[in-house]
Amino acid sequence: MPDGEKPKRDQPDQQVQQDSQVRQDSQVRQDSQVQQDPEETAAARRRRRAQFLRELHEAKALRDRVQPRRARAARMRQAMRMRTFRW
Repeated sequence: MPDGEKPKRDQPDQQVQQDSQVRQDSQVRQDSQVQQDPEETAAARRRRRAQFLRELHEAKALRDRVQPRRARAARMRQAMRMRTFRW
């Protein structure tokens, strides 16, 4: 590799960019549908909330996998909270 050239792994991943673009496009379509039909707002809101919660859960699982020591410490703190909780 010549001096000053960055390795290919430092370049952004094409698949990640495409996935984020598809998500943004679908979000724009959902938002436009919400504005067209006011009766559909509650269902659309629940759909968006469910999507957000799925992505949040996925992100937390990924964080736990890549930082096992921090995840274990968090589990221990949660267990201590549960043991000391009074009804």
